[in-house]
Amino acid sequence: MSPVVRASPPAPVSGGDGPVHWTAALVPTRCTVADVFRSLDRSGMQIALVVGDGGELIGTLTDGDVRRGLLRGLGMDSPIGEIVHRTPIVVPPELGREAVMQVMRANRRHQLPVVDENGLVVGLHLWDELVQPAQRPNTLLVMAGGKGLRLRPHTESCPKPMLPIGGKPMLEHIIERAKDQGFSHFVIAVHYLGHMIEEHFGDGGSRQVRIDYVREDRPLGTAGAISLLEPRPAAPIVVTNGDVLTDIHYGELLDFHVRHGAAATMAVRLHEWQHPFGVVRTSGVDIVGIEEKPVARSHINAGIYVLEPAALELLGAGERCDMPTLFARLQERQRRTIAYPMHEPWLDVGHADDLERARTDHPNPPVDPPTP
Repeated sequence: MSPVVRASPPAPVSGGDGPVHWTAALVPTRCTVADVFRSLDRSGMQIALVVGDGGELIGTLTDGDVRRGLLRGLGMDSPIGEIVHRTPIVVPPELGREAVMQVMRANRRHQLPVVDENGLVVGLHLWDELVQPAQRPNTLLVMAGGKGLRLRPHTESCPKPMLPIGGKPMLEHIIERAKDQGFSHFVIAVHYLGHMIEEHFGDGGSRQVRIDYVREDRPLGTAGAISLLEPRPAAPIVVTNGDVLTDIHYGELLDFHVRHGAAATMAVRLHEWQHPFGVVRTSGVDIVGIEEKPVARSHINAGIYVLEPAALELLGAGERCDMPTLFARLQERQRRTIAYPMHEPWLDVGHADDLERARTDHPNPPVDPPTP
């Protein structure tokens, strides 16, 4: 694919709900991790340009830089000083398009800040892929076979992924979002009331995608249905639970997985829980510390994964297996498993209050669930 860059000063690019100028990527040195994430989401450019009060370039931050900072223990309110890349590759305004392309190719850069002789940021070169998402040959597998027992009576005559949110089934949201990010081949694992899903989506032709199905004769857990894939995929596959609503960029998750050479990647969310009482640490009868209502932080499984084809060899055909078990098997064999820290909105629709929250966040008039 021939790379295309925006000349400086660049024209507005597509991002979020409308055109976004490159200046949306500018952030001040005093901002926090949360501020950078908001900038990345707003601009859609996958880079933040950290500037001083006079507009001079201090450094850059990519989505990957910030996520690695989160894994090292930074919080959303942490300052960005220690994770800023202070020696970024930059180009002058007078550098021609072909030369810029050579710099980007040689350094494997998707973005290049344009800096003048005074060190001021005057533009940003972008790969055209950020405007036109690359087509992904990878399969996206949706696990949609569960009975949704915790959501009864809503799921007595409707499979959970088909429950309407904002006027369309949850599964429709997942497929539409992935399609917009370049995915065109989907596999849906079905079991409970699976015929309703197949009748609704068919082969995907009406949605300009291809949809295949794997059918579980009995529940196979959160990973077991993957063993039924025929033929086995030749490229990494993205797997998501069918009851997860999120703004995650599946393509960025896939790229993260490939860059790190992992056998399996798990998207994780930072979960915070505040203890309702003061915690007293003791040694025998001696008090050695008191912490008032401490906040515990941990990463939780977000129900979205990327798997290498070789990882599927650890699944027995038709064998029940949950995803944590598959990750454990890979670790036992010294295969690399990694975490992808999410900051995007995310909701696991597992209980009735989760369903109500999802419908509140997507206030379009609901539709009647499909007829069984």
